[in-house]
Amino acid sequence: MDFLTILKAIILGFVEGMTEFAPVSSTGHMVLVDDLWLRSQEFLGSKYVANTFKVVIQLGSILAVVVMFRNRFIDLLGLRRFVGGKSASAAPPGERLKLAQVIVGLIPAGILGVLTEDYIDEHLFSTQTVLIGLVIGALFMIAADRFRPKRPKTETLDQITYRQALSVGLIQCFSLWPGFSRSGATISGGVLLGMSHRTAADFTFIMAVPIMAGASLISFVKNLEYFTVDAIPFFIAGFVSAFFFALISIRFFLKLINRVKLVPFAIYRLVLAAVIYFVFFF
Repeated sequence: MDFLTILKAIILGFVEGMTEFAPVSSTGHMVLVDDLWLRSQEFLGSKYVANTFKVVIQLGSILAVVVMFRNRFIDLLGLRRFVGGKSASAAPPGERLKLAQVIVGLIPAGILGVLTEDYIDEHLFSTQTVLIGLVIGALFMIAADRFRPKRPKTETLDQITYRQALSVGLIQCFSLWPGFSRSGATISGGVLLGMSHRTAADFTFIMAVPIMAGASLISFVKNLEYFTVDAIPFFIAGFVSAFFFALISIRFFLKLINRVKLVPFAIYRLVLAAVIYFVFFF
């Protein structure tokens, strides 16, 4: 595999890492960049391998979340007594965010994702479907900022209830449509349910780890027969690139979200959708 091909993997990793945790749809951006410019299917030999790459390099972004939220994951998994150090939360142990709440938030999209994965792979990884997701997701984000409670009642992760976790999990199902954005759906849903923007973002990132890891593993195993040894450097380059740029984007986004809210990201999505439509479909 030549340098130019590896560079394409790095570019896709950059797109994934920089957009995964902003509510603009990382999968949508990767589909657009790949379909309209890089065309990874041509040198990976199969659309199934190309689609799996778009999912698997998210593991780089997942690793970045684990690094950034490592103390919170240590608390969730009950490992604090083994590793020592200070807890990520100032709340008493019995009042902190629980692993069971995270699992409740994962169940709806996890079940629906398994049931619809083949259909999504076959029919929804396209520029046209991404455009639909970008627009509808943007409108949902604008509505969330417009109709959210004036004063959030949930200011920290430790105040999230099981009902809120399940509700956010149900809203997360919309993100199975490429372009809608998982973080856009869950942050908007959390805000509508009374969470602060930062709390909704933190909960979104924590839920991302198991659901993205599961989706990546399932996609990889199902399409393993299509892989060749030549594709391995492409996947490694994309993974490393996504990890590095996700570390940067997480820090930036968490500092930004409480100040700018969701509308600026929604406007970006609408402008992007309009540009792509007029350039490629008008």
